[in-house]
Amino acid sequence: MKFPIKLSLMFLMFYFMSCNSPKNEGIQLMSISRSEYQNSLEGFWLGQSIANWTGLVTEMDKIGIPTSDGRGEGFYTRDDWGKADQPNIWGEFKNDLSKIIDFKVAEKDSVWGADDDTDIEYMYQELLVNIHGIYLTGEQIRNAWINHIYEEEENYLWVSNQRAFDLMQKGIIPPETSDPKNNPFYEMIDAQLTTEIFGLFAPTQPEIALKLSYLPIRTTASGNAASIAEFYVIMHSLASMPTLNMSLKSKIQWMANMARLHLPNEKYPAKMYDFVVKNYDNGTPWETTRDLLHEKYQIQQDDGYLWSSKDKDCSGCFAAGINFGASIISLFYGEGDFKETIKIGALTGWDSDNPTATWGGLLGFMLGKDEVEKIMGRPLANKYNIHRTRKGFPNNGIDSFENMAAKGTAIINKVVLRKMEGFVDKQNNRWVLPIRTYIKD
Repeated sequence: MKFPIKLSLMFLMFYFMSCNSPKNEGIQLMSISRSEYQNSLEGFWLGQSIANWTGLVTEMDKIGIPTSDGRGEGFYTRDDWGKADQPNIWGEFKNDLSKIIDFKVAEKDSVWGADDDTDIEYMYQELLVNIHGIYLTGEQIRNAWINHIYEEEENYLWVSNQRAFDLMQKGIIPPETSDPKNNPFYEMIDAQLTTEIFGLFAPTQPEIALKLSYLPIRTTASGNAASIAEFYVIMHSLASMPTLNMSLKSKIQWMANMARLHLPNEKYPAKMYDFVVKNYDNGTPWETTRDLLHEKYQIQQDDGYLWSSKDKDCSGCFAAGINFGASIISLFYGEGDFKETIKIGALTGWDSDNPTATWGGLLGFMLGKDEVEKIMGRPLANKYNIHRTRKGFPNNGIDSFENMAAKGTAIINKVVLRKMEGFVDKQNNRWVLPIRTYIKD
């Protein structure tokens, strides 16, 4: 299995200049504080939850191509923030969430509800913390889905996730659940929602993160959708890379450009990325870039992007591709600002809770829980109810971000010892890792 990602000279420069790298028998080492990383993991869960629930307010309101009765056409702009939420393409309002387009949060002493942007990641983390190994097998993934996902009731699965679950109930095991012969939704957005966390389980080493996430991604994704999911995994792994006096904006864009190297140049994800970044660099307003993205890929179907005509239900509104383009818009134009990135993501369109959740989680990790609460202006809920969407977990499904972060730290301990050739400095509560100057094939 090959991973076509190379590290640039810029990557190496920042890596070597900024690492705390004592010498040990000729091997350069770097160290990462476990306590700081655990706070970052709390920030990941908190930031992801804020962005997920905020994005749900506008989810599927605007998809560019209208439905037969005109809903879904046009797009929101920055001026719509704080104004009335409009119905989605099925005519539904999200009044139970918010009547206006604004941040949706769980206040202190309340509980965050699970959603499909966080619950499968939670499920995979629970699985990894309770097994000896670090690589999930197809059988383990299938068993977890069968044990924790409702079969008959509302199960918060759509398109590729639902199809994969249907196949699992027939005894089919990943990666066959994403094979285009079995799953016609193999290039939908689903894998993005469920696998970013694997990048955080391999800090600074995306080649290991890609191996950890290889089968979970291919539980629901194949082809371009798998490449897009890997893009996000790489970014999450690079988020813990130390840098010299780099602003959050610069580091975010550097991480994205590094992950871009993983995308095959001839495929539409790379071309979408380059299209958005070119418009950003040219100073094009984000709304105009979004409109141009819609015209180029949903209307003109350039670069072999055909999902708007393949999907008769909503013109590929759930597709990994168009939502990837939308996510890059919110990432670059958000420029590392937590609130602004979520605002743009919520207003850009399509499956708007997914890009927002991805970047809310990533920025939340990079900022840490305390800084996220400072940005939001107050302490927020720290408890999480996985049983809102899933079943079969301890304590009637109630967990805390602090406990969830501790579980993530325990998984990283295993990865550091078994795969990174590192060790745990218990006296100083740090991971000590060899510096990797390249990503292996």
